[in-house]
Amino acid sequence: MIAYVDTSALLRIVLREPGALDDLRQYDRLVSSELIAVESARTIDRLRLQGSLSSEEAAARLRIANEWLEAIDLVLLRTPVLSRASEPMPMPLGTLDGLHLATALIWRDRMGRLPTMVTHDTALGVAARAFGFEVRGI
Repeated sequence: MIAYVDTSALLRIVLREPGALDDLRQYDRLVSSELIAVESARTIDRLRLQGSLSSEEAAARLRIANEWLEAIDLVLLRTPVLSRASEPMPMPLGTLDGLHLATALIWRDRMGRLPTMVTHDTALGVAARAFGFEVRGI
C-alpha cells in the first residue's frame, strides 16, 4: 500500500505529539513533495526560537525528521506540480496545501494508484477526499 504524507503527519511523529500516526512505516511506499523537508526544518527551528524546544532537542528532532525523509520518495517541485497547484480547486486551499495536493495528484496520474493521503490538516484532507483519496489523520 502507498501513502502520500504531508508535513503535518510527519511533524506529529517527529515532535511526539498526540494523535501521531506511528504506523506509517507499515506502508510499502511513502511519497511526498520535497516541500516536506523545508516545512519540517522551518517548523522545528521556529519552535526552537520560540523556546518550545531547546537547541539540543531541536537538533534531535531534525535528525529524526531527516531519518524519516530518507524513507520517503520525494517529488521535486517542477513545472507540472507548480502548474497543477496554480489551477482552480473546488474548495479554498492555501499555497502549501495546494502544492501537496498537486504533488499527490501528479504522482497518482503518472505512477498509478495512490490511494491514501496522510494529513492532520483539515483543509488538505477535505480537498484530497474531493479528488478521491482515502484520508487518514483527520
